[in-house]
Amino acid sequence: MQEFASKKMPTGISSLDPILDGGVPPGSVILFLGDLGAGSYEFVYSSMINLLDAKNHNELKDKISPKELRYITFTRHKDDVRQEIVNSLHVDNVSQLTESIQFDDLSELYFDRSVVPDEWYSHSDILLRMQKRSGHGDVFVQLSNVINTAQPQSLIVMDSITDIATQSNNSNSWSNFTGVLRGLQRVSKQRGLTCYLLLTQGILNSAQEKEISDIADAVMLFKWEESTGSRRQRVMYFEKFRGVMPHLEEHDLVKFAVRISTTRGFEVSNIRMIV
Repeated sequence: MQEFASKKMPTGISSLDPILDGGVPPGSVILFLGDLGAGSYEFVYSSMINLLDAKNHNELKDKISPKELRYITFTRHKDDVRQEIVNSLHVDNVSQLTESIQFDDLSELYFDRSVVPDEWYSHSDILLRMQKRSGHGDVFVQLSNVINTAQPQSLIVMDSITDIATQSNNSNSWSNFTGVLRGLQRVSKQRGLTCYLLLTQGILNSAQEKEISDIADAVMLFKWEESTGSRRQRVMYFEKFRGVMPHLEEHDLVKFAVRISTTRGFEVSNIRMIV
């Protein structure tokens, strides 16, 4: 048991995992809070593809290899996400690797709560949609069902919790939303699930962002900063990381410059300290 606890699940980002002493503790719920286009999605895509590639080449023998990769989408079609990954990363076998990602599409339940016409998001008939609604309840119930079916030691990506957070604007819905996130944080520890939660910064109010950040084990901020020559530079911050932050701060490894390429995806470079 102690040996398992000491192992890490790699992020698959080769320039970051050594900084994290091999990866992240299993059971971590990590919030990716980012400016638009600042790199949070590229991190997630690179992480998934690199992990799948390393798993296929048996390169994770001394680390925790994710049993499966689950990608939960609330508004986007899985084919659109797959194509975006392929377009973002020009690496060998990327199309084949994306086929190993299990997608859970909750868009019908999401759009059922909106004014969007049924024919825009569903190709099933009215009777079938009513049966699905009565069997699954709302999007939070189905999200919990998806988590329950995930294998222990899996990687779960939620794209994007901004979608369901903005629908939860009354007190009861917000309480249900944060309750599910707190439950996710608890069950992730029990089953060794590593969860990536994508949230766009600046859409929710400050108090809501802080509440979600407080629930997560780690918060990674993806920002744009002005650099020399008035050029914008992507940077990544660790705002917090329970159990890992002391190691990072001890080595002054808190703030990182980021570059994104089509061949290597998301990369960390020019490590810098926050002062």
